[in-house]
Amino acid sequence: MSINFDLPQGGADAEHTAAHAAERTVETVELADLAEVTPVATAAAADEQEQATGGSLSRYLHQHLADIEALPTYRPRIGVIIPAYNEAESIEDVLRGLLAQTRLPDEIHVIINNTKDNSFELAAAFAGPHKGAKVKGQKRQRTEVFVHDIGENPDKKVGALNYGFNLIQDAEYLLGVDGDTVLAPNAVEKLEQEIVSDTRIGGISAIYSIDDTLIKGPVAKLLIAGQRTQFAAFNMQNMLRGRNMAVLGGQCSIFSMKALRAVMVENHQQTPWVNDSEVEDSLLSLQIKSAGYLTKISAQARADVGGMTTVRSLDGQQVKWNYGAIDLMWPGQRGDTKGQPFHPNLRLRWAENFGMATNIFTRIMFVLLLAASLSINAFVFSPIWLIPPVVAILLNVRIAFSMKNRNARDVLFAATGIPAEIYMWLRAGHFVRAWAKFLSRVKVDNWAEQAKAERGSGKAYLTPLIVLGVSFLVLGYTWFHLPILIQTSILWLGWPVLYVVTIAQTVVMISKLFRRQRGYKV
Repeated sequence: MSINFDLPQGGADAEHTAAHAAERTVETVELADLAEVTPVATAAAADEQEQATGGSLSRYLHQHLADIEALPTYRPRIGVIIPAYNEAESIEDVLRGLLAQTRLPDEIHVIINNTKDNSFELAAAFAGPHKGAKVKGQKRQRTEVFVHDIGENPDKKVGALNYGFNLIQDAEYLLGVDGDTVLAPNAVEKLEQEIVSDTRIGGISAIYSIDDTLIKGPVAKLLIAGQRTQFAAFNMQNMLRGRNMAVLGGQCSIFSMKALRAVMVENHQQTPWVNDSEVEDSLLSLQIKSAGYLTKISAQARADVGGMTTVRSLDGQQVKWNYGAIDLMWPGQRGDTKGQPFHPNLRLRWAENFGMATNIFTRIMFVLLLAASLSINAFVFSPIWLIPPVVAILLNVRIAFSMKNRNARDVLFAATGIPAEIYMWLRAGHFVRAWAKFLSRVKVDNWAEQAKAERGSGKAYLTPLIVLGVSFLVLGYTWFHLPILIQTSILWLGWPVLYVVTIAQTVVMISKLFRRQRGYKV
């Protein structure tokens, strides 16, 4: 198959064809010129359009971010309850500390109860609205202080706490602060951050210590150093247990209102706190845990609590604490309080009581066996007996260095050994008195006893010393009337028993000495 093309020939047709070709050539040139110009013009127009679109997008984005910033942020409402009983010496510092917080509480209620001093007048000077410090780029915080004098209150601190609880029903969290506890400037902020981070948390306790800068007198300084060490050891124990706190101390703890209401429902209570326990904070902690919530110690929030500066007042406080703990630990029903010996929060309490009983046993046994051996010239010194006290000193020094705000007095208290040993004997007396009270089944108002001791009344704190002195005299008299064979037999049995117990005690101390503290500071 072939295709034939007829080419134009000369003449008119040729002229027409040539003219038409010329027109096409001109048209092609014009289109080519236009093609060269059009991309430049189009690009310029596109740039203008892009700039206009980009400007609009930028303005939209800026406005959108501004609208987001203008939206109200979630800020849980925190109500502070301060039960105050004769707190004229400290209530002003407590309120100043709260009003200087980086995160102001939303409301502060001071509940004056059973007070005979001028706590109300001093607190009333702070009543009314307050503004927080100015912070650049932030809205100024506001709070309001309310002061309530509820007069004679048979339920004492428990009644004051429950009165305050009813005042803050619209709050998400209740922060309980004692009338002698001064919070670190960021304490509320840290407590809030931690408790809102996990809805399973029912309460968080601050890290407690005692400000010793204004303490005067050798006895007061020794007692405060001992209490600071005692708090530090207790705090560290709870830190290393996954920050699970056995006791949400009333000095400074934040509670979820949902958890408190759950406690009321589960235990058929009209109020969160009940007055049938010597340690209302320990009982509430157990109930919060039983209701399915966690009880924690803060990793950062700190508070300085009021310390006891006399042997008498320290005895009143510690006996009340020990008695209340025993009451919760001991099985059986006593009034409205049921003992819970196997409750997880009480494991540390059992360990503390067993440890204190062991400390008392080894010390008294050593003194008795040493005196008995010397009396018949049977004592032979062995350097191995220096190991337990050296390990104890090293452990106390490590505790001192775990304190965030330690000072030279804390280190000397631990390193010299003698002050710590004196304080241990005092604690042994508190332990014995508390157990004797509990086992006697005599009903005693330990709140009233503590208040009386803090006023400087009462001689009960001397009871352990008197009993110990009389016991030593009786044992000494008996010892010197025993035949030499019985004396040597007692020593032959007594020293090995003391060896075994002391070795076990030393092993426990060594394990604590080398236990990792994970960077915690108490």
